[in-house]
Amino acid sequence: MMTSLWSKILKPVGLDLRHLKKNVIELNDINELRRVFGWKLQAVLDDPSIYEYRYVEDANQRRLRDAECLATVVRNLRPSVCVDIGTSTGHSAACMAVNAPDAEIFTINISAKQISDGHGGALTTAALGQEQIGSYYRERGLKNITQLIGNTKDWDPKVGSIDVAFVDACHDSEFVYNDTRKLLKHMRSGSFILWHDFNIDLIQKYHWIYSVSLGVEKLIANGLIHDRIFHVRDSWVGVYRVPGK
Repeated sequence: MMTSLWSKILKPVGLDLRHLKKNVIELNDINELRRVFGWKLQAVLDDPSIYEYRYVEDANQRRLRDAECLATVVRNLRPSVCVDIGTSTGHSAACMAVNAPDAEIFTINISAKQISDGHGGALTTAALGQEQIGSYYRERGLKNITQLIGNTKDWDPKVGSIDVAFVDACHDSEFVYNDTRKLLKHMRSGSFILWHDFNIDLIQKYHWIYSVSLGVEKLIANGLIHDRIFHVRDSWVGVYRVPGK
């Protein structure tokens, strides 16, 4: 089934991500990202799961690199409003909450029923039950997180001016494109969008990474993204600062 899906994704467009490849800047490590933006604060990384190795995809401390990217942006930007698209068990929302304790964190996840009804796209990681969604941040007792349940296809993120957004829900390129497009309407110059499962060096190895990258490619091609995207080596995160409008 996955082979068939992969073939279907590749057939119309091949592996050509010409706009994206021109825009991505590879950085050696998180210190380089801090240097680019002149940031001084170190990220709070207190989630034990980011140091675990469960699958081959976690090689080269990939989980830690991902957490470093999100936490470093949030910690240094000192945001008022953050949006986490794709709650899952709530590790990303928790990362935002502990690095910006004075911010409001809004996190949204599709329900299991919507997925089973066929409304969640093809590349959704898991169909979690209601009690599983956000379970990690609730166990930690984090109070600055608001949980939302819904399909981002039908959701307008009217939660105020968004300072940081983390896109990690359905990995279909159409969802990545539409989620980002909606977020940008509520973001000002200097705010940040991060995409998970993003690494253009791995597009031929993992079909979901290709699909996410294709969604970002479409954003550039259609003029919704105009500036550089930073990628920290061994991470699966793309970092984009919204330029002046």
